[in-house]
Amino acid sequence: MAFQVLIHIANEDPILAEVEKLPSPTDTCILALNPRQRDNKDLRYLAPNVTQVIWPMSRITFIEIMPTAEEEKIVGFVRE
Repeated sequence: MAFQVLIHIANEDPILAEVEKLPSPTDTCILALNPRQRDNKDLRYLAPNVTQVIWPMSRITFIEIMPTAEEEKIVGFVRE
């Protein structure tokens, strides 16, 4: 199962991508599949046909894990 993540790289705009597994604390790099901007446009510094990129964890400030479609359907308690 692939996870959709928002990768925040130092001094760059966040990158939307998929990862096969979430990185562990001992990982030194992350393999991002289908990297793109948040608005789904191509990244200006990658070739147009690139589908996988490996970034070192030393460049990444933090990673956001985006909710799946199943999680978005969950209705929480709403008090009126």
